[in-house]
Amino acid sequence: MIQQLLLKEIKRKKSFLCVGLDVDKDQIPSDLNDEPDVIFNFCKRIIIATAPYCVAYKPNIAFFEAYGLEGWKSLEKVMGFLNKEYPEIFTIADAKRADIGNTSKRYAKAFFEHLEFDSVTIAPYMGKDSVEPFLEYKGKYAILLILTSNEGASDFQFINAEGKPLYERVIEQSKKWKNADRLMYVVGATKSKTLKKIRKLIPDSTLLIPGVGAQGGSLEEVTVNGLNDTCGLLVNSSRGIIYASTGSDFDQVAANVAKDLQEQMAFYLEKKGVL
Repeated sequence: MIQQLLLKEIKRKKSFLCVGLDVDKDQIPSDLNDEPDVIFNFCKRIIIATAPYCVAYKPNIAFFEAYGLEGWKSLEKVMGFLNKEYPEIFTIADAKRADIGNTSKRYAKAFFEHLEFDSVTIAPYMGKDSVEPFLEYKGKYAILLILTSNEGASDFQFINAEGKPLYERVIEQSKKWKNADRLMYVVGATKSKTLKKIRKLIPDSTLLIPGVGAQGGSLEEVTVNGLNDTCGLLVNSSRGIIYASTGSDFDQVAANVAKDLQEQMAFYLEKKGVL
């Protein structure tokens, strides 16, 4: 159901843009300092400005947790606002959670029941019993970290595992898990050449692609190598949108950047025949 709604939004907005909410008070315009909840009000203005051009939002949980109880309350308000005002927009808790089964069940309850996210990012290192509790929720998704763009990605992800890089083994194994149809996958934008290979391994899965913009990933390379017949991509941009301006016009500048990305995405969607 969620996948169908997501595809409907992609076609309606001609976009597969995900806006990351990595909220750092040090980068929020000083004009907002007098607001009673600066974190929430910053996010609210970013959401209102960019909602016409994106199909998903991805709050980075660490950036909210860093402010303790204040940050957690702000996150609750952000999710309440999104679910009330923009229920058609897909939400991702960028939390990278996973632990022994009983602990994962509590993480899943926190993000899917309490905060009402549509999905949560998962680190797969502990295997199926750390991931399957998230897959028990009908209409919710676990987004599995497969290949990332950070400097240390090669420490483990490309290790030879019986003749194949470890990330391939993770993909193969994950497809055997219960409710594997509720999995999505994270592939860093700077790994766009490897993305072509990954798309062949999981041709129908939705891929979350962070790293376009501030991290240097190429939207063109990502779309050429990652788009499938139903789009199958969510391309995330965080800092490149939300901190495009540090002035009082930050929300309008964010909207302009998001609109520019949306227009590029529309071109690639039409070229692929998705629209």
